[in-house]
Amino acid sequence: MNTRILVILSLLVGIGTVLHAFVPPMLFGVKPDMLLSMMFLGILLFPKTKYVLILSIASGVISALTTSAPGGQIANIIDKPITAFLFFAMFLLLKDRININISAPVLTAVGTMISGSIFLSVALYILGLMEGGFLALFVGMVLPAAVLNTIIMIIVYPIIQSIMKRSKPLTVA
Repeated sequence: MNTRILVILSLLVGIGTVLHAFVPPMLFGVKPDMLLSMMFLGILLFPKTKYVLILSIASGVISALTTSAPGGQIANIIDKPITAFLFFAMFLLLKDRININISAPVLTAVGTMISGSIFLSVALYILGLMEGGFLALFVGMVLPAAVLNTIIMIIVYPIIQSIMKRSKPLTVA
């Protein structure tokens, strides 16, 4: 594994942690998950299975430590690796077919909805800890988080792409 890539991924997880920790809970203690946008950004920048695995586990653990949702610890640890590999698979399917500047925000929105669905399913049905129905929480929390993460990706991804092209700090082969 390339140490430089791991450092960049850890910086993304750190930025995502700050975003996740300081976003206030909105409904039943559930926060929009801003760490997802940084996890997705890391997958887009370094699309290799080993990096996706490390990034998803780190994101799941950090997200579990900073969540305020009832049962969110277990739900985050289950949710992040599944979401990361589904996002990775969708990215690999679309990377040669659709312009990355279009597919990145779309995949981010879809990935956030997948993550939210998994999180809510685990928290509501498996753990039985959260009050409220799936649909209400999905509309009240997941859809706004998908919009926020998509906006973050629209703004941040082209900037990061430009920085990576100019500095050429590393390439993934």
